[in-house]
Order: sequence, then C-alpha cells, then structure tokens
Amino acid sequence: MAKKVGVRRETILSIEKGNYYPSVKLAHDIAKVLQTTIDDLFIFEDT
Repeated sequence: MAKKVGVRRETILSIEKGNYYPSVKLAHDIAKVLQTTIDDLFIFEDT
C-alpha cells in the first residue's frame, strides 16, 4: 500500500491508528488503490 501511494509504511500505520490525517491527495490515492471512495474509507466527524 505505502509503496503504491508513495509514502512510508509508518505513514499508513499512523493513518490506521488515527494518529495522522492524510491530505486530500493522499486520501484520494489510498482510496483509488483500494478501489473505493474517500467517503467509504474515512469517517468524518462534525466538530
């Protein structure tokens, strides 16, 4: 995954743990690799 989207594997791990919020471009790239949408991949909470 990390190699396919051009980031370090630690970045993907941080995203999975909720410690890092990806840029829109990175979120788009991850969703594209997983063949899904950003909305289905990430949970957006109202603050």
